[in-house]
Amino acid sequence: MSASQFVETAKEAVADVADGATVMIGGFGTAGQPVELIEALIESGAKDLTVVNNNAGNGDRGLAALIREGRVGKIICSFPRQSDSHHFDEKYRTGKIELELVAQGNLAERIRAAGAGIGGFFTPTGYGTPLAEGKEVREIDGRHYVLEYPIHADVALIKAYAADRLGNLVYRKTARNFGPIMAAAANTTVVQVHEIRPLGGIDPEHVVTPSIYVDRVVEVPSERPATPEEGR
Repeated sequence: MSASQFVETAKEAVADVADGATVMIGGFGTAGQPVELIEALIESGAKDLTVVNNNAGNGDRGLAALIREGRVGKIICSFPRQSDSHHFDEKYRTGKIELELVAQGNLAERIRAAGAGIGGFFTPTGYGTPLAEGKEVREIDGRHYVLEYPIHADVALIKAYAADRLGNLVYRKTARNFGPIMAAAANTTVVQVHEIRPLGGIDPEHVVTPSIYVDRVVEVPSERPATPEEGR
C-alpha cells in the first residue's frame, strides 16, 4: 500500500481540479468545511463545477465564496437555504445555478453507496413528493420505495483533524460529518488537516478514514493548540 502524497500548499493540492468536475466538499454548514482548500480552488480558476455538499454555503467564505464567484454550475445538497445563504439565493433566483435537492439521509446514503460499489438502493424517503418525480418506484412488503442512484465525484475536498505519514485520518467531533463517505466516493481525495503526525502517532483503533482512500494531504495548522480529546 503506497502512502498518500503530502504537499506544501492548498494551491498545489487542488491544482489539477478540472473545469466541469464533480467536487464533493465536506462540512455540515461551517463544521468541517475545508475552507482553505476551497479558497485555493477559487484561486485555481476551475469553473462549471458540480458541487456536492450538505448546504449551499454560509456567509461569504468557503463554499459561499465559490458560488459567489460563479464557479458552480450545479449544486447537489439537502439544505440550500438559510439566513446567510444569500449568494446561493441570488444565483438560483437569476437562473445562474442549478439545484438538485436531495433529502439529507438519501444524500449521505447515495454518497456512501458510491464508495461501497452499490449500484442503487430503494428508500421510502421522498415517496409521494416532488423529490420522487421521474424515479422508479417499487412496492416492497406493502410499502412504497423510490430508487436512488449513487453519487460519484471526480474530487473530494475534506477536512480532518490529523493525518499520519501514511495518510490515515482522524476527525474532530462533528467536523467528521460527510468526510469519511466522501473520501471513499471520489476518484481523488484531497484533505486538509490541522497537524501531521509520525507513523504510530495515531492509535489504529482511532483511525476513521484509512489512507487507501486519501490521495493528497496538506497541513493547515490550527490557530490554537489541540486538547488530547480533539486529537482522537
